[in-house]
Amino acid sequence: AGSQLREIFDKINNLLSGKSVQSGGRNVSVTQHPQALDFVYYKLAEKFVNQGEEEVSYNRDSAFPIAVVVSGIWELHPRVGDLFLAHLHKKCPYSVPFYPALKEGTSMEEYQRMLGYQVKDSKMEEQDHFLKRMSGMIRLYAAIIQLRWPYGNKQGTHPHGLNYGWRWLAQMLNMEPLADVTATLLFDFLEVCGNALMKQYQVQFWKMMLLIREDYFPRIEAITSSRQMGSLRRFKQFLEACLQQKEIPLPKGSLQPSFWRS
Repeated sequence: AGSQLREIFDKINNLLSGKSVQSGGRNVSVTQHPQALDFVYYKLAEKFVNQGEEEVSYNRDSAFPIAVVVSGIWELHPRVGDLFLAHLHKKCPYSVPFYPALKEGTSMEEYQRMLGYQVKDSKMEEQDHFLKRMSGMIRLYAAIIQLRWPYGNKQGTHPHGLNYGWRWLAQMLNMEPLADVTATLLFDFLEVCGNALMKQYQVQFWKMMLLIREDYFPRIEAITSSRQMGSLRRFKQFLEACLQQKEIPLPKGSLQPSFWRS
């Protein structure tokens, strides 16, 4: 509920602002240690990224309540935003976007980790699990760039707004696609913030969508094997429907004004 989200936000904001906060049955404050605030900034940013990786990957709608809190905290405490991006880029290089190249002298295991895979006892995680985690983080990022904390001071601009989403999309289309990964993440990104980008960039946005369909989609198709067709088909259906209707629907789970009255 909206009221619960406000409580969570206020608690995090109070902690970062140096006030005393109840946690685990005792009072804690960042004034208790000279490095406490830096530590809390770091761990909080890490926690936000983990929520994308773990929670949003299994419950897509949860991207919005988490994102609106991240966005509001980022606005009031910019250091959290910097660290959030650092954790996000390390765990999901595609959020930069960046596809790490295999350099001489790098072990296969190390390279798999650089690509974002979890490797345990020299065993790489399943592709489905990997894609799910990457999707969760990209969806959270796509939700953050379009949301503002509704109770904040609206004087300034969004600390990391839609212009970053536009840049991400343009950079993705300037890179050679990767089988499975590119189609999955473009679909996730556009499904979550396509509506907001459409409203902001209008004609330019539709030019970009046509470019994806006419030029970029065939390039993804050319490198996709028959067993990787699922993500490609889903992306194609989404693209076709949006171009046909000249509309990108509001994402499922987006926070409506009524949410804040709950």
